[in-house]
Amino acid sequence: MRLALLSDIHGNLQALDACLAHARAQRTQRFAFLGDMVGYGAQPAEVLERIMLLTEEGAVVLKGNHDDMAVNPPAVPKTIGDSTAGWTHRQLNDSQREWIAALPLTHHMDTVLLVHASVDAPELWRYVYDERSASESLNAASAFPDVRYVFGGHVHLQTLYYRGTDGLMKFTPQSGVAVPVPKHRQWLSTVGSVGQPRDGKTQAMYALLDTERQQLTYHRVPYDHYTAATAIRRAGLPEFFAQRLEEGR
Repeated sequence: MRLALLSDIHGNLQALDACLAHARAQRTQRFAFLGDMVGYGAQPAEVLERIMLLTEEGAVVLKGNHDDMAVNPPAVPKTIGDSTAGWTHRQLNDSQREWIAALPLTHHMDTVLLVHASVDAPELWRYVYDERSASESLNAASAFPDVRYVFGGHVHLQTLYYRGTDGLMKFTPQSGVAVPVPKHRQWLSTVGSVGQPRDGKTQAMYALLDTERQQLTYHRVPYDHYTAATAIRRAGLPEFFAQRLEEGR
């Protein structure tokens, strides 16, 4: 199976459409969305429409922290990120909010475990950003004896971890280069962000797992980030989020 792994779209329709088109060109057979479909960006309803249609083709969808906030926005936002939750809530219709509320936090399929943040207490939205946090997430995944691959998002970066003879190892992948991921090891990957990359590059991110070949390929996809930034400004959302798309940070 060729499984496309997309996370942290954040209401960025232009980035989502570019990644979907790219993934289909790679002969993707199934899609998995690892949370944070909304928040920050200007087109949350349109993004959800795309993804809800893909569930009819078997797409897996998880809930992220910004999806959760869009259903139950905080009365007093604590961060600039939280400040868009109320606006996003108002853009969604009742059926979309109900759909989000019912989404799971994890999904187990054969040798693959999907999560937005960490498998260790996924409802706490812990970040997996180094060997220690990756090890904690992998340890929690051991509750599923057949799981060899854990995929998440949340950190907006593309990173691969695996258990080697010397402990947990961290690997920074190159775009478009297939990485062998043999099943005799345990692997954990953060697949990056479709809609708000934060590594200084503007291209959207996603990853593609080929379970038969036991290969994982990370992709960077150019998209019209200026149009996405303009949509944020026209919606009256914080300028900071438009600049993030233009600068990839």
